[in-house]
Amino acid sequence: MSDDHAAHAVSAYGSRVNSTPGIDRIAEDGIRLDSAFCTNSICTPSRAAILTGTYNHINNVTTLDTPLDNSLTTFPQLLQSAGYQTAMIGKWHLGHGPQHDPTGFDFWRVLPGQGHYYDPVMLAANGEVVERGGYVTDLITDDCIDWLNSRDRNQPFLLLCHHKAPHRRWEPAPRHATLFDDIELCEPETMFEDVLGHHANRAAAVQAMRMRLMDLDPIYDLKAPLPEGLDSEAELRWRYQRYMKDYLRTITAVDEGVDRLLDYLDDEGISENTVVIYTSDQGFFLGDHGWFDKRLMYEESLRMPFLVRYPKRVTAGTTSASMVLNVDVAPTLLEWAQVEVPDAMQGRSAVPVLEGRTPDDWRTSMYYRYWMHRDSSHNVPAHLGIRTATEKLICYYNDPCDQPGAHGPSDPVEWEYFDLSSDPLETSNRIDDPSVAQQVETLRNELARLIDEVGDTVPRSVFG
Repeated sequence: MSDDHAAHAVSAYGSRVNSTPGIDRIAEDGIRLDSAFCTNSICTPSRAAILTGTYNHINNVTTLDTPLDNSLTTFPQLLQSAGYQTAMIGKWHLGHGPQHDPTGFDFWRVLPGQGHYYDPVMLAANGEVVERGGYVTDLITDDCIDWLNSRDRNQPFLLLCHHKAPHRRWEPAPRHATLFDDIELCEPETMFEDVLGHHANRAAAVQAMRMRLMDLDPIYDLKAPLPEGLDSEAELRWRYQRYMKDYLRTITAVDEGVDRLLDYLDDEGISENTVVIYTSDQGFFLGDHGWFDKRLMYEESLRMPFLVRYPKRVTAGTTSASMVLNVDVAPTLLEWAQVEVPDAMQGRSAVPVLEGRTPDDWRTSMYYRYWMHRDSSHNVPAHLGIRTATEKLICYYNDPCDQPGAHGPSDPVEWEYFDLSSDPLETSNRIDDPSVAQQVETLRNELARLIDEVGDTVPRSVFG
């Protein structure tokens, strides 16, 4: 798993800006999920949902500042109890200390917080601090291969290889420092929305965010002073190229690491009987709508890359449009490992989907909730919503009262509606269009049903 790797920066998903041959090997030999989504597009909550198979109101990891209680049941704990050798290496980001350190692992070595790209310090069991020189992506891959070499080859294993990249501030390995210097990257179709004034179509709470490319700090984020004399269009183009090239450079090192791990499995002769998943904790805006970062329920942020290779059970070169969520990861891996899935897990095993036999009663809608109302850095509003195969309804409930550590005042509730079949880029918010009033009402009812199904409690203003 990587951090903030958007599906549209994976060539198996048709990326127009980079090539990822290592990651693509998983898709070529397995399945590509085209409708894999997170239920809260921010690092810590999504990681908690993946580990526990529960929504964030259940595991209580709702924001970046709410760490995971390591007494909660996770799929690594269950696999360890079933006789699996288990390891967690790389980015943890779920808190540290006796109540929050990784549990369910025979070996763990993790970055403190976000960690550093260069010469990273890593933490291990029993208070060990590991200090060494090198580039974080390479060191994480090295540690993973070292652990694999040390394992008991007569017992099954679970390895979580969790990369820091491509998280902000996008610092590439020295060998990739000049990659893409000789080209101009393709710009997203919606990049000039803000410059052209098209953000006025969106909720006021969205317009007030600080996630524009124009909000990136030239020195800190883009590593160069802003050239003089640029008009707004030229400045946006300059910012996009600076931002995206470093972002993609960090992905190149991840891709090389994935390639090395796949080669290792081949060399060991265990590729046929090993499940390999490549995913990210959420998506990311790559200049789409003029933005960077994630958090929002729009497609680029909501969608996770999700590729699975398991030659024994998954047909090579297949795809699926069935809706799979981050809460499904735990029950899926437990089913394949023939370990009982606890009733408390809210996700559903996606094994039938991955094996090409999606059940007739598979979900056709999903529930999303982002809790961090107007954080001091990005000013993104708390919101919740529903996505179906063809439509999306989002409620910015703008009430910080229910939000731990929330900032900002209460504002009027705002809604957005997008018809994904006619507007896949989500450029036209049609919430005030009377011709779709019935569709909106149907979605509101389905949203209420999903909220009840997962057991969440939402502000009264949502349906007031």
